[in-house]
Amino acid sequence: MKIDKETFGRELWDGLHGRADSEIVERDDGYIDSSWALKTYFSSYKDWPPHQKKAMKLVRGRVLDIGCGAGRHAIYLQRKGFRVTGVDQSAFVIKVAKRRGLKDGRRIAIAELDRKAGGFDTIIMMGNNFGLFGNCRRAKSLLRRFLSFTSDKARIVAECVDPYATDFPLHLAYHRRNRRRGRMGGQLRIRIRYQDRATPWFDYLFVSRDELREILRGTGWEIRRVIGSRRAAYVAVIEKTAAPRQSRR
Repeated sequence: MKIDKETFGRELWDGLHGRADSEIVERDDGYIDSSWALKTYFSSYKDWPPHQKKAMKLVRGRVLDIGCGAGRHAIYLQRKGFRVTGVDQSAFVIKVAKRRGLKDGRRIAIAELDRKAGGFDTIIMMGNNFGLFGNCRRAKSLLRRFLSFTSDKARIVAECVDPYATDFPLHLAYHRRNRRRGRMGGQLRIRIRYQDRATPWFDYLFVSRDELREILRGTGWEIRRVIGSRRAAYVAVIEKTAAPRQSRR
């Protein structure tokens, strides 16, 4: 098997051309999930779950789509008249999004975002992309950095997954394994496999609402609203905390 950082991008590229229709995710405990999730990356608004549709109504101003994938959310917002920048670490992914109509797509990893990206009023992290933070420490650090390239009243619209909304024994065992190793219960170590290729192993973070609040503590951001769903996924609307008043003394 070849280790290839562009594995997911190649999968999307083939999906765009009708040559792939499934996705394989391997977890570091040996658990493998094979699903038809690839279809969702190319889905249209009418096929989105209600919580994602509601989330799109809360977008405002200039938009940054982190982990834009095939561009389904960015392109939808673009058609609604928003100025949207989609970013992803994969050149193939950006190529797919642009081929589908995204005007401003850039190859930038989440950890590379800075003031050069421009000023944004809304950051969207849909498709469970809050998980791209990877772990608590990295999330806190990046969220503080986000303060520097967003407007005073900026918001983050982030889709998350509650890892504890399950009774599946293998998932529960994985939570316990993580805690024994000093990790968060939903801090997954995974890789994407496609044909004869696989991505390097990477951390992907699932968090409960309480864990999300703890991660946000001290970052300059706080939850203002939560949009739930019938499953483990939910959307957190996160906004900047009020700036401290200046002392008059």
